[in-house]
Amino acid sequence: MTLLEALAQADAALALTDLAQRVGLPLPTTHRLLTTLERRRFVQFDGEQGRWSIGVRAFIVGNAFLPRRNLMRAAMPVLRRLMEESGETTNLAVESGGEAVFLAHVECRDMMRASSRPGSRVALYCSGVGKALLSAMSAEEVTRVLHERGLNRITPTTIDTPEKMAAELERIRRQGFAYDDQEHAKGVRCVAAPVFDDAGRPLAAISLSGPSARITDERVPVLGQQVALAARHVTGDLGGQP
Repeated sequence: MTLLEALAQADAALALTDLAQRVGLPLPTTHRLLTTLERRRFVQFDGEQGRWSIGVRAFIVGNAFLPRRNLMRAAMPVLRRLMEESGETTNLAVESGGEAVFLAHVECRDMMRASSRPGSRVALYCSGVGKALLSAMSAEEVTRVLHERGLNRITPTTIDTPEKMAAELERIRRQGFAYDDQEHAKGVRCVAAPVFDDAGRPLAAISLSGPSARITDERVPVLGQQVALAARHVTGDLGGQP
């Protein structure tokens, strides 16, 4: 990684000795690592000049991050506004490896709050963000995820059968938002909605979460509409479509 960073920051291609000095590695080690990276096309070597530069594979990987960076830029103002409107902590998550991964959150000001640390993961089937993402997937994708991950009961309210999950996802599609009623953690409720890309695929999910004592049954429909509107704003800002 240090080698790639050094090459990316350089104004021109670098000789082996220059690169080794920049990263503080012995010449043999530097050459061995570069050779490995070259085989994967992360770096390229100019035999005539005897110099190394960043490769096409590094560009492809870096370019893949751009949509997520744009997502964060579009979502953060919306998360802040949603927190102010609802008084609850707001979150942004994406699907990765059959789980929901939290990218960012805006914590509410109340001492009692529910918070998911950026980088933390949660199962799709038992979380608000996860069910929002599942509701926007194709039937084949949902079946694959549930088959690979299972439906293990975590709390008394966790949905634990494919039939119940199918009915739940249909309800989410009809009402426009997902509701996690203490299905992942007792005492915590979450309301979420999906964000779509320009092909209508689920790109992310926005949620708000808080203690069940504050997110009451009466508040859920109102909070659901707020979250759904926030998700639509982010979708629109990114040029997406439901």
